[in-house]
Amino acid sequence: MPRVFDSHSKLAAAKLGDSEAKGELLDRFRPYLNVIAQRLLDERLKGRMDSGDVVQATYLEASRDFGAFRGDSIESFLAWLRHILRNNVATAHQEHLATQKRSARLEVTIQPTGNSSSDPLQFEQMIPSDSSSPSQRMMRSESAALLAACIEQLPSTQQDAIRMKYLDGLSIKAISERMQKSEMAVAGLLKRGLQGLREHMSRAQAGNSSFW
Repeated sequence: MPRVFDSHSKLAAAKLGDSEAKGELLDRFRPYLNVIAQRLLDERLKGRMDSGDVVQATYLEASRDFGAFRGDSIESFLAWLRHILRNNVATAHQEHLATQKRSARLEVTIQPTGNSSSDPLQFEQMIPSDSSSPSQRMMRSESAALLAACIEQLPSTQQDAIRMKYLDGLSIKAISERMQKSEMAVAGLLKRGLQGLREHMSRAQAGNSSFW
């Protein structure tokens, strides 16, 4: 059985000056930041830069300014990372889209573009809101981080289909056009992707994953 990654202990060690623990902790939450960055970036901006660029800038900034982090929980750490990411996305929007009319998606918040009530993954509902209680925010933050990590374990085509369907709210028809695949093929990708994702989540929640 792989060694369990204890994010809470890593955070405590990082706050005591353990640079290796800090790097491992930041690496664990890259998938989480990747998913959020993909949701925040304006569609016009995605053609000019990759979400990974914003995530990398956030990673480097968080590593550099880690001493300024004053929290003592994973929930507060993820909130701090989201704050840095939002600022970097806002800066990217200002630099690349300053001459264009500001759209609703430039209001750097995490909002679903589709009908989240039909979302079996409920990823959007895992993102903590300001009105959530501290315990709810902690549970949702860690659940969303775990879900994001599990998504990245899927084959790339399944990842793309799931993100477009459940994070971007696109129809199967729209996804088929973007992926240049038949609607039946897209449906198959979604079915296999969801099955694989639930298996990864089940193993992780059963304690057989090294994520936490």
